[in-house]
Amino acid sequence: MEATAKKILKNVTCFLKKYRMDPLDVDMDAIVNKFLSEMQRGLEGKKSTLDMIPTYIEVGAEAPKNKRVIVIDAGGTNFRVATVYFDDNKKPVIENLRLSKMPAIEHEASKDEFFRLMAGQLKNVAGAGDKIGFCFSYAVVMLPNKDGRLLRFSKEIKAKEIVGQLIGENLNNAIVATGISGKKHIVVLNDAVATLMAGVGEQSRNYGSYIGFILGTGTNTCYIEKNANIKKTTGLDPAKEQIINTESGNFGKIKQGKIDAAFDKSTSNPGVHKFEKMISGAYLGPLCLRTAQKACTENMFSNAVAGAIWGMKSIDTKEMNDFLLQPDGDNTLANIAKQGNPDDVLTLFYIADRLTERAAKLTAINLSAMAVKSGQGTDPAKPICIVAEGTTFYQMKSLKSRTEFYLKQYLENKQGIYYEIISVENATLIGAAIAGLTN
Repeated sequence: MEATAKKILKNVTCFLKKYRMDPLDVDMDAIVNKFLSEMQRGLEGKKSTLDMIPTYIEVGAEAPKNKRVIVIDAGGTNFRVATVYFDDNKKPVIENLRLSKMPAIEHEASKDEFFRLMAGQLKNVAGAGDKIGFCFSYAVVMLPNKDGRLLRFSKEIKAKEIVGQLIGENLNNAIVATGISGKKHIVVLNDAVATLMAGVGEQSRNYGSYIGFILGTGTNTCYIEKNANIKKTTGLDPAKEQIINTESGNFGKIKQGKIDAAFDKSTSNPGVHKFEKMISGAYLGPLCLRTAQKACTENMFSNAVAGAIWGMKSIDTKEMNDFLLQPDGDNTLANIAKQGNPDDVLTLFYIADRLTERAAKLTAINLSAMAVKSGQGTDPAKPICIVAEGTTFYQMKSLKSRTEFYLKQYLENKQGIYYEIISVENATLIGAAIAGLTN
């Protein structure tokens, strides 16, 4: 059995390398350097696939005690509303939490419908305060008043009319139009930025710097940059620092595999968010199916299993992960693989596993670039705090542990940069609350 497994793994690896889809095709040094180059170009206002968006949000200000703020978390799947305050011990208290589906997932939404639906969710909390911390998990150009103008949607959100619109202003208009309350002071921030802010609020030890990282339905990363290095924005105090939202999911200087490129064309936003489509929860499952179907053309499965794979319209990342966790269990992919022989199970497992391995290696590259660019972490007593959030990062089989393996190998052993990964419960809500209260 062991010899058979090694042979099948070799066959799968050869197949993936043929289409440039294997983790062995990923050169960490080369891609980290490309990341750093794109980051620098973005900060200088030159053409770059990384937006490098100044947020005008600084870290360090302490949230006032016992003052409530309304918080909104518009994510890739869910739309959450709550109120938050920090008690006498500076601990966050979350109240009135309400969960609904993110607008414009199932059908194209107009601008009016999009913001009206959002405003409607605030009805029960509108009287809790005059400030809103709005965690909006999409690419926006930030303004000094802390509002943001949408650059583009990702994660298959369907609302073309919102592109170019001010998020806070339009939400305020909808709040007033629906008669919920008067206008609020709204601070818009990205989920990665909110996650970083939550980590700063945690302050469990003395860190050299912070990175906010999201890997769930989508992916994004932010870090703290010196104002003096943000050449594209005038009028900044060069003695200060602020959080930069890199929009790392859109990193485009990554050489896609042949199957990646074909899959990209099938999405609702072909040509953009190439990096996100190789690692995030919205795409890993569908990419796995596309890869398995390509393997069918190479006669890597028995006829029965190949027919079943071709007959599948879609699988999501949860189904892919269920199979990785229990390849002989009662789940969608396991039941398909069982229609053949044990070789089919192993072949499908190795395809899914190697794609997960590649995602981990790419994740480590992303985080390494942020750490190197921050200029911090060389003192092991003051490591960089990576505040990580997202179901894909924490729940996808072996993804987190493999990411840490590559980080240890590359960032610590090779670059001499130390780091620590932490998780903050309800990070986006808490970070949005801190931003709303301190800005």
